[in-house]
Amino acid sequence: MNRTTLPALVVLGAAGLLLPVAPLVSAAPAEQNVPVLNGDFADPVMKGDGPTTVGIDHWTGSNQRYSPAASGRTDGSHGVALQKDGNTLQQRLRGVRAGARVTVSYEDSPAVSKECTGEQVVAGQPYAVVGTGGPVQELTTAGDPDRVKGTPGKGRWTGRAYVFTASENEPLLTFTSRITDTKTHVTCSPMIARIRAVEVPRDVDKTVSKTALGTSEAYKGNERESTLHNAAAACNGENACTFRPDTRTSFRYYDRARVVGEAFVNCTRNALEHSRLLSYSERAHDSISQTYADAGLALNEVARLPTSGDRTEDEKRLKERPMAGQFALAYEKVWQRPWQWFSSDQRTVVEKIQPGEVSWVEMQPSRERVEGWFVSKKDDYRLHAVVDAPSRVVPDRLLQRTGPMSEAEKQRCVAARPMTTTPVGADAPASSSDKGLLKSPAAGAAGARAGIRSVPLN
Repeated sequence: MNRTTLPALVVLGAAGLLLPVAPLVSAAPAEQNVPVLNGDFADPVMKGDGPTTVGIDHWTGSNQRYSPAASGRTDGSHGVALQKDGNTLQQRLRGVRAGARVTVSYEDSPAVSKECTGEQVVAGQPYAVVGTGGPVQELTTAGDPDRVKGTPGKGRWTGRAYVFTASENEPLLTFTSRITDTKTHVTCSPMIARIRAVEVPRDVDKTVSKTALGTSEAYKGNERESTLHNAAAACNGENACTFRPDTRTSFRYYDRARVVGEAFVNCTRNALEHSRLLSYSERAHDSISQTYADAGLALNEVARLPTSGDRTEDEKRLKERPMAGQFALAYEKVWQRPWQWFSSDQRTVVEKIQPGEVSWVEMQPSRERVEGWFVSKKDDYRLHAVVDAPSRVVPDRLLQRTGPMSEAEKQRCVAARPMTTTPVGADAPASSSDKGLLKSPAAGAAGARAGIRSVPLN
């Protein structure tokens, strides 16, 4: 049985609603920059030419750093020696999602340390680079045949590129020294400088349900956190965290249509026209609460966004939960309009239903999905989140529809009218009249008609 929509859909709301919803942003370019934090190794500011072995901001690993002048560079970037014995230099690439194709560009050089002998650098020095999900690329720097121990090198920098497809979100980029000779001085090892990255992100999957937004992740620096607790707690303050939306993966859409109210079945022989009041509401969903639920854990109080579906509870969270304010503030700054966590409305619908037809109303709510990161002020904790909520940008679609009855509805319409049985003499002929059982009012009695007299029957 096919139910049909009226030739001209009765859309209750603003005209033109049947147009597709525009995306939050224009089509993304094929290749996009990836932030490599402190890619020139300039922070913290160093004194002298080095080498120094203090920690390098946003990087993991105990490596030695040289000033631009000592590294033989003219672009202001510092050189970092990977030391030896498998020492690594690591950073997670912020914002890169699994499936993205990433290209990392950088430069390498043999060591500039005056401790190197000519033999140690004459044929170059080996190291490896790998990104999570990609192949391990073994490389050797350019050689430096003119070196003499006691004289610093001038740097023989060579441009490199490494391409990989990320197998996880926030893939880890790792450089590893392959110098294993115990006779090699600790500072005489391959050097890296000026790291940059771009990506071709995978297409956004807009078929993902609002009730299955994926698993949220938390990081502290370059380390993945086993739970979301610490990162959520770090955002428990009005200005403790900033939400950074990813405009590339945020979008608006119309959700699946659903029936609002009851279907009205016209079993009569005449057209019916009547009015009824429709009420409907929409709630928000978020990946943080879904992650807790999937893990069978009680939702941490500080991580409770206004997405419970209980209007009273959500209004309370809206006032009390700092993360709700951090999210809404960031949204308004980026898209220049207020954010809403829930919505509701009601309106009167006038229905005209032909005999043998059914009338019902469907709603397609307009929604928007925002993906991004809660980042602490110290930029140490990062908590990924996806929030899906009713959209203010375009109105919902309300469609008034009529169509033929289903077989079940037809059977219901021809069913006998429900009645009780007659317990005694249901199938006996009618008995004699009960005339004479009624007492005639006396003449002149109250309620008797004036001028009425009795006439005997012959």
